[in-house]
Parts: sequence; C-alpha cells; structure tokens
Amino acid sequence: MILAQILSSEARERLSRIALVKPDKARSVEDVLLRAAQTGGISEKVSEERLISLLEQINNQTSKQTKVTIQRRRSVLDDDD
Repeated sequence: MILAQILSSEARERLSRIALVKPDKARSVEDVLLRAAQTGGISEKVSEERLISLLEQINNQTSKQTKVTIQRRRSVLDDDD
C-alpha cells in the first residue's frame, strides 16, 4: 500500500520486474523505500530514474567478488622429478 503511494507507475513496474528475477534484491529495495518514507526522507513520488540509482547503490554495497581458481591436471607423461 505504502509503496503504491510513494512510487511512480514506471518505478512500480520496474520493481515488479526485478522481483520476478531477484526477489531478495527487490525486497531490500522495498525495505529501504519504506524506511525512507516512514522517516520522512521521501517528499515526492520516486521516479524510475531515482529507483535505478537506488538499485545501483544497493548493488555496489552488496556486490560479491567471484574468485575463479583453475587447477590443471598433471599428465602421467609429465616428469617433474
């Protein structure tokens, strides 16, 4: 209910599409928006551009580093002795 009041229609559509793919990310964005609305941090409807910038900020904060380690098999014919 509160999200419908503080989000523009384009932002609401984008958030619903994100929720289909990544429900946990959409939930964290909703939590941030609800906290901001309750504390008076949002004075007007959130546009799609503002939602995108919020998503980028959350993405930067929660980005995970992926480490790839390649282990090569040693051939029987290799002679390391």
